[in-house]
Amino acid sequence: MVSTATSSQKPDDLDWSEVAQLGLRYAKIPLALLCVEAFYWFLTMPSDTLAPIQVSEAWLWHGLTNLLYGEGAATLGMHNGWMTRIELNHVDFPGSFNHIALYVSDECAGVHEMIFLSTLVAMTEGVPQRIKIRSILVMCSIIYVLNLLRLVVFYPIALQDCVSMPNEAACLTGMWTWHTAVYEWGFLVVLIGMWLIWFWRVGGPARTLDATSATPGEWRLVFRKVWAKQQLGLVILAGVLIAAGAYNVTSNVEAMEAKATLDTCNMLDLITSECGQAQNRWDDAIGYAWSLSALGLLAGLVGGIEVQRPDEEGKWPMKQVSVRKHEAIEKSQTSRHNTAKKGSWKSRSEEE
Repeated sequence: MVSTATSSQKPDDLDWSEVAQLGLRYAKIPLALLCVEAFYWFLTMPSDTLAPIQVSEAWLWHGLTNLLYGEGAATLGMHNGWMTRIELNHVDFPGSFNHIALYVSDECAGVHEMIFLSTLVAMTEGVPQRIKIRSILVMCSIIYVLNLLRLVVFYPIALQDCVSMPNEAACLTGMWTWHTAVYEWGFLVVLIGMWLIWFWRVGGPARTLDATSATPGEWRLVFRKVWAKQQLGLVILAGVLIAAGAYNVTSNVEAMEAKATLDTCNMLDLITSECGQAQNRWDDAIGYAWSLSALGLLAGLVGGIEVQRPDEEGKWPMKQVSVRKHEAIEKSQTSRHNTAKKGSWKSRSEEE
């Protein structure tokens, strides 16, 4: 009787290449967030890049403040040519005019938070694209409302402190403390909480586990070979935006005048209001150039690059297209060779 010795098999350990693949798979979310942060920084270098959203926030902030705390509690005004300035009015507020002058900047518009949360949702594996798009729209609307509520709360916080310390600048400390706390970490906690709740509601753990255990789908980025009108339009738009950004710092009359004034101020070591305005104007010109260039780069990438995935047979789309074209050419050549008729048209017609 022959006996065979069997050794107990241990679970297969991951080799370093598989560990690296898993690390890259899950590192794409922070990498995507870093890329989005860089794009947002270039986009919002000017002070009023998101002016339409800033104006809408300021208008609603003004209306809700007057509705909740009485007519005249807030006044809407201009800031840098846009209706984004808010003055909170009360007799106990400090200053000779008894108001607190604020304005809705691009950071106060809440778009930064919307982009952050949208990236988290978009990079979540295993969730259908339709659910992601609907979730992003709903979540961005919630962020817009929460950010508006954050601004509306400024008035009661300042009023409570300034009634106990009328006409003293220190009474605004509580309002600024609230603003700093929400801006630095409050919104981050809310965004992560929203994403976690959404992740569990859509069955994210099971979907992600299925996507992780499944065979990883290959994909590649290639330059687009077949162009549609929309894609050509995006590439043309990219060129226009980049050219406009370059024009804004090389040929724009106002920017060039501001640059000349700023050079004079630096040469003579002058510190005047005119020098300050020239500095702001030149900084905005550079900011607009970066912003337009960032938008142009994004439009060019979307229009000129195609994401390809292999089909069920593992064939890439472009390879299939070339094979089909080659087969069509061979078929047409063979067909012409087999069906070619000799003689003139008149003789062939007589034979028929």
